[in-house]
Amino acid sequence: MDNNEAWRILIVEDDERLANLTKEYLESNGLVVSIESNGSVAVERIQNEQPDLVVLDLMLPGEDGLSICRRVRPRYNGPILMLTARTDDLDQVLGLEMGADDYMGKPVRPRVLLARIRALLRRVKEQNELARQDSPEREDGEPVRLVFNNLVVDRAMREAWLNDESIDLTSAEFDLLWLLARNAGRVLSREEIFTALRGIEYDGQDRSIDVRVSRIRPKIGDDPVHPRRIKTVRSKGYLFVKEA
Repeated sequence: MDNNEAWRILIVEDDERLANLTKEYLESNGLVVSIESNGSVAVERIQNEQPDLVVLDLMLPGEDGLSICRRVRPRYNGPILMLTARTDDLDQVLGLEMGADDYMGKPVRPRVLLARIRALLRRVKEQNELARQDSPEREDGEPVRLVFNNLVVDRAMREAWLNDESIDLTSAEFDLLWLLARNAGRVLSREEIFTALRGIEYDGQDRSIDVRVSRIRPKIGDDPVHPRRIKTVRSKGYLFVKEA
């Protein structure tokens, strides 16, 4: 990423050796990194320092990562990448529900972590650039607002409305909704979605896309059991229906 030396990362991790090794690796790749080992202190630091991205361990002394994520979300809009030593799907689902943008299982491979961080920061950069544009369409002709009857999705404002009521979406949920809506009428594979949102290849096991789709459906008035707006196409992926 260009000019990534300006990006400030806060690692919330109580394993001192791991945190320092990660810090050294990220700094060697041009990022500015700070470390916090105590969960209770982390909440105040995230809110006060407003880092560009938080790498947040799930298991921490003082306060666990899920609680921290939930508490800081009202006052912190940056991406949160959660780390978990357990492979339990429940941890991953809870992390996404609390507002995490991405998650990785331990042990973490530094190169993969860097790739995830860069993908999240790239998304922030694109969001900021889009927000500075006043025209209804970008220079490439891509619309900023999509309307599907009673559902409106606005990329510039990063908001969606159902029957004129604002929909409560996490940043990651909005990105997925926009991607599906922008490709309405076309089936997107999990591989396509994963690559578009994270900038890395799909490993065939990650369930975050499915979790987010299941959370988005009721928010946009879709039937979770028999969805009409976001359909699951067996063995292929997801289809956003233009006229549901």
